[in-house]
Amino acid sequence: MDDTIGKLETTIVERKRAAPSGSYTASLFAAGLPRIAQKVGEEGVETVVAALSQDNDRLAAEMADLIYHCLVLLAARDMCWKDVEQELARRFK
Repeated sequence: MDDTIGKLETTIVERKRAAPSGSYTASLFAAGLPRIAQKVGEEGVETVVAALSQDNDRLAAEMADLIYHCLVLLAARDMCWKDVEQELARRFK
C-alpha cells in the first residue's frame, strides 16, 4: 500500500520548518491557526456540496483538499496523522 498520507505529511512539516517562498503550505502557516482552521471549514463545506450535487471525481478532489488542509491543521498544532489513527483505533475497539 502506498503511504501517500505519510509522504504528504512529511512535505507539510518540511514546508512549516523551511517556509520556502512561493509555497502555498508555507503561506498557510504564516497566516496562522485561524486561517488554517478557516480553510478546513471551507473545504468541509465544498466536500459536502460535492457529495450532494457533483460527480465522484469532484467529490474525490474536494475530499483530497479537505484531508490536505486537515494535515496542515494537525501540523500547526504539532500533531500528526498518527494521532488521528490512534484515536480511530481506540474507537474501533
